[in-house]
Amino acid sequence: MRISTVTMYEQSVGSLNQQQSDFLKVSQQLSSGRRVVNPSDDPQAASRAVGVDQAKAITQQYTDSRVSARNSLSQSESVLNSVSDAISSAKTLLIQASSDTLSDADRQSVASELRGVYETLFGQANAADGNGNYLFGGYSDDSEPFVKGSDGQIGYVGASQVREQRIDASRLMKVSDSGEAIFQSVPSGAGYVATADAANGGSVTFKGPQIVDDQAVTTDEAYTLSFDGDAASGYTYEVEDSDGNPVASGNYVPENGETTRVEFGGLVMELDGEPSAGDSIAINPADQGNTDLFSTLESALGVLESPAGTPAEKAALRNTLDTSMRELDNSLDNVLTVRASMGARLNELDVVDGVSSNRTLNYEQTLSDLVDLDYAEAISEYSLRQVGMQASQQTFANMKGMSLFQYL
Repeated sequence: MRISTVTMYEQSVGSLNQQQSDFLKVSQQLSSGRRVVNPSDDPQAASRAVGVDQAKAITQQYTDSRVSARNSLSQSESVLNSVSDAISSAKTLLIQASSDTLSDADRQSVASELRGVYETLFGQANAADGNGNYLFGGYSDDSEPFVKGSDGQIGYVGASQVREQRIDASRLMKVSDSGEAIFQSVPSGAGYVATADAANGGSVTFKGPQIVDDQAVTTDEAYTLSFDGDAASGYTYEVEDSDGNPVASGNYVPENGETTRVEFGGLVMELDGEPSAGDSIAINPADQGNTDLFSTLESALGVLESPAGTPAEKAALRNTLDTSMRELDNSLDNVLTVRASMGARLNELDVVDGVSSNRTLNYEQTLSDLVDLDYAEAISEYSLRQVGMQASQQTFANMKGMSLFQYL
């Protein structure tokens, strides 16, 4: 078979081009550090790598979401820490104001300090994050959740629904709590709170109620303790449930320095002082009475800023302060419960972060196995391709010099 000079040149150039292409491919792999530079290099590995890379990107999005959730919860928890301190300060001031040795001027001074605490709590309830979003407004985070009405009382105008954020594929987490749940609620099982009627004309003061029989207590039952009679004929008391049914009654004998125990529905109250006919005390489950922290402080400020000269005024002062202190205890317990919930969510974020980090490492390892380059193998092939290309070049150089004219 005759092999023409053109055929030899074409075959030699084709071989050179192929050797150079293979050499450049290995060079490109070495420079990029990837075995699969183009999908055509390994279609199956390239396809799997796209899926793994997308899963890794989604994991990173959830990681960014957890950073946002952690920032929001951390800021809220920090504010609630200050709220807890403020409530404790208010309780200390009320204990101080309960002393019988204080004059009206002294109580005014305590009221001035308590009003400062009141304004501090109002500011903390309207705390905002660095972006101007209010922490405790629920969905309505673009406006102040607590506002003062024309009567000077603070009311909640935010939303009861709270913002949620997806922190993982299967977890939707609350990243805020509404001001209503923090400042206008009490924890479950908070017990009972007694409140004297503002129209009482006598000097009866009370302590309690305390639970003495857990099995006899009906947590959703409210009671009313009322007095009748006069000093001449003697006083009686009667306790009625929310349906008006009497559950306890008896004679009430005011004794100076001695208290009268009244037991009903698994509860006990200690009474002291002289009543007036028609005086009454409401005993309600804590979650059915006043649950508003600001209303509690407003009631305490009202009696502290008013003179307490008559026995009835002194009794109103003592009863209001006792009720306010119990309500402050319930409010503090509620704030601590919410803080504990936030702490649990922050801990959960740390756990999910750990799981996510392991998942990301697995994705990176899988991607590496699919597309990354084995440098030892690649360098060996690079040297082999380089030698092959040099050999092809030398062969071509030798062949093109071969001609029959040299022998003529």
